Amino acid sequence: MKNNNQRLWIVSTLLTAALELLTCLFRFGFRFESTLDTASTIGWLTCGVRIHHGYIGGVLMLAASLAWARWPRLSWWGLAVGLGLYFSDMMHHFVVLQLVVGSPEFDLFYPAQ
Repeated sequence: MKNNNQRLWIVSTLLTAALELLTCLFRFGFRFESTLDTASTIGWLTCGVRIHHGYIGGVLMLAASLAWARWPRLSWWGLAVGLGLYFSDMMHHFVVLQLVVGSPEFDLFYPAQ
């Protein structure tokens, strides 16, 4: 059991780092700000609610925990990916953006057009 828990944390940490690198590439490399650049498309579909990838990670972790007894291997991967998504989003907003731009920019809603 200890080996499986260690493996889960290693895989989710690697996924967190990879997702954060990808997020930083889009934000700083391509100058993509999802709050502004997706407001007219995704913002319309979500009725103005901003969907962070950390939310998706949270839902994935919940689904994985509910399905664990029936599909343990699939649930393990769902938990690992969910943790990666969640921690990448938290790291991006509350560490990277706070240090680089001086604000976490954790918007719950898209700005009014």
